[in-house]
Amino acid sequence: MFNKRKKNAAPVEASPVSGAAADEAPATPVRPLDISEVDLEDGAPRVDLGGIVLTHVDGFEIRMQVEEASGEVQSVIFAGDQGALEVRAFAASRGGDMWDEIRPQIAADAAQRGGTATEADGRFGTELVCRVPGQLPDGSEVLQETRIVGIDGPRWFVRATLIGAPVRDDAVRPAYDQALLSLIVRRGAGAMAPGDPLPLAVPSDARRV
Repeated sequence: MFNKRKKNAAPVEASPVSGAAADEAPATPVRPLDISEVDLEDGAPRVDLGGIVLTHVDGFEIRMQVEEASGEVQSVIFAGDQGALEVRAFAASRGGDMWDEIRPQIAADAAQRGGTATEADGRFGTELVCRVPGQLPDGSEVLQETRIVGIDGPRWFVRATLIGAPVRDDAVRPAYDQALLSLIVRRGAGAMAPGDPLPLAVPSDARRV
């Protein structure tokens, strides 16, 4: 299930309830759940990475993107048959709106690299579709297209980057949204500056490649 990748390697919503049960079911936030909202003793298959707890989602291979020099985990990647979803989690201020703050920064960075970042509506609100010139290993030029999702939670922020078919194919996208919503975020009670990454650790039984 798990692969550990070096940094420069190749990024739930609850199922709908119908009928009377739907009227009685509490509203579920359209975001990954906070650790305080989950019973970790419910027997569901999970892997605890520290700042993020992964719940098993069919159809994806999970990879860890690791900074080679420090050995620190930078992000979690859900790799599917038609694309990938890269997820990073950060500390945020209480009641903050980090996504509104950093969207202009992402757009400015894309423009500086000769590309564009266009706002678009998505399952999680305003998203950014980024198109930036890049280069393949063989030297040929390519337009790299990604879709960035930002989600503000209770004292944390999740940034998710879609790559491949889910960027533009509405039929493919839902499975990747499901993977994003399957996350559980653990901010912790310690003092952290807004924007500090939540610490992640590679499980001892992760397969190294």
